[in-house]
Amino acid sequence: MKKILFTLFVLFAAQAGAQKFALVDMEYILKNIPSYERANEQLNQVSKKWQAEVDALTSEAQTLYKNYQSEAVFLSEEQKTQREEAIVAKEKEAAELKKKYFGPEGELYKKRESLMAPIQEEIYNAVKDISDQKGYSLILDRASDAGIIFASPKIDISNEVLTKLGYN
Repeated sequence: MKKILFTLFVLFAAQAGAQKFALVDMEYILKNIPSYERANEQLNQVSKKWQAEVDALTSEAQTLYKNYQSEAVFLSEEQKTQREEAIVAKEKEAAELKKKYFGPEGELYKKRESLMAPIQEEIYNAVKDISDQKGYSLILDRASDAGIIFASPKIDISNEVLTKLGYN
């Protein structure tokens, strides 16, 4: 896939002639934006908190299971069934909580979107403004693994983007 993208880029560049290109390094830009670092820290804290909740439920289920195993010989069939159902219910509760917090549309995803979307929008607008001002036809992210083998530092506009955003 990377080779295909690179080949398409090379073909496009060959046809583009006098069009101007530039690079940005999103990792570098994001590392130099304090609000991004704060957002990441917030996400880490809330993630740890939620993971602790999930781990607590999982631990409860494991404890119920261990107790069940050690007491199974003394329990009636009805009591065994009740204990087994309690264990399954606790495991299911832990799995549902994990999905609620960490699933594809979970709380962590929503939190990340709410914290990161404004930062990404701000960066996009700065890149677009610089592109419009300087007449760039294409701006690539040097940090992504899109098959860039070599890129001259002369066309990297990451510092311009940071300046446009108000960071030095």
